[in-house]
Amino acid sequence: MRRKLIIDCDTGSDDAVAIMLAALHPKLELVGVTTVNGNVPVENCTDNSLRVLDFIGRGDIPVYEGLNRPIARQDFPIPRAIKKSTGIHSKELAIPAPTSKKRQKAAVEYLIETYRAATEEIALVPVGPLSNIAACIAVDPKFVERVPEIVIMGGAHHHGNVTPSAEFNVWADPDASASVFAAGWKRLVCVPLDATHEALVSLEDTAKMTAMGTPAGIASARFIEQRIRGYDANQPMKEKGAAPVHDAVCVAYLVDNSIITTDFRHVAVETVGTLTVGRTVVDTNFRGEHAPNCHFAFHADRRKFVDMLLTTFAKKPA
Repeated sequence: MRRKLIIDCDTGSDDAVAIMLAALHPKLELVGVTTVNGNVPVENCTDNSLRVLDFIGRGDIPVYEGLNRPIARQDFPIPRAIKKSTGIHSKELAIPAPTSKKRQKAAVEYLIETYRAATEEIALVPVGPLSNIAACIAVDPKFVERVPEIVIMGGAHHHGNVTPSAEFNVWADPDASASVFAAGWKRLVCVPLDATHEALVSLEDTAKMTAMGTPAGIASARFIEQRIRGYDANQPMKEKGAAPVHDAVCVAYLVDNSIITTDFRHVAVETVGTLTVGRTVVDTNFRGEHAPNCHFAFHADRRKFVDMLLTTFAKKPA
C-alpha cells in the first residue's frame, strides 16, 4: 500500500523537487498540495506548484492556495542577508506555465476537512513557513490528533541561513512555528539544515538527471543546477558544484526512514530574542523542564537520497 501525504509548501526550486518525488515515487500517493507565502509570494508558489505537476503529467493532483502573510507578524522582514538576489529561487520556475488551475477552497479549510474525513493515515509534510499549519490548529484544536505524522523541513541547530541563529522557514513565521512545535503531535519529525546540508546533490548527479530525458529528470536538473549556481556564488558549501535540496529530504524520509538519523529531543522556537528570533532551540543535553517532543535530524545519508531521486525521476510517465 502506498503511503499517503499532503505537502504544504512555498514552491521554489527545492519544493519543486519534493513535489515531483512525492508525485512520482511508487510507494507514495500525493493527495494534495497546499501553498503558503515564503520563498516567493503565495500566488507564485501556487503557480509554480501547478507548473511542476502539469510538467510531469500529474495535473490531477489538486493545489490549494493558503495564507499570504505570517499569522501574527505585521510585516515580512527580509534581512540584508537575503535581500540580494541569491539565484536559488525565482518567482516563476523555468518550465511552461500551467494549464490546470488551483482549487477554489482555501488551503486551511482543505487541510482541516481532509483530516477530519480521513479513513486512512495521511502524513503531513510542511516544507515552508508554518503559517497554514498553525492556522489549522487555531481553527480546529483536534487537527493535531488527526495527523498521524508531521514531517517538517525547517530549523537548525548548527546552521543558520537567514540569520546566524535561524533557518528561513521557521524565522519567516516564528509565532506559527512556536505554536506548531508545541502542539503535541503523535509524531513530529524535523529535518533541519543540519541534515539537509549532508545530502548534497552535485552537478555530476544533475547531468545524470538531464540524460534521462524524462520530464522530472529535465526539470529537477534545471532546478538543482540553479540552486548550485546560487550557493556557489553566495553561500558556498564545503563542496563546490553541489547544493542541498532541503525539502525533498522530507519526502525521501517517508519512503526510507534510514535516510535521516534523528535524536528525540525537546524543541522550541524563540519568538522574541533580539539575536535569536526564529531559532529552533534543541535541548540536546536534557537541561530543560520539558519532555522530548521532536525527532530532530542531525544527519542524512547523501547517497541513499540522491539514488532515490535518480531512480524515481528516471521512470517514463505512464
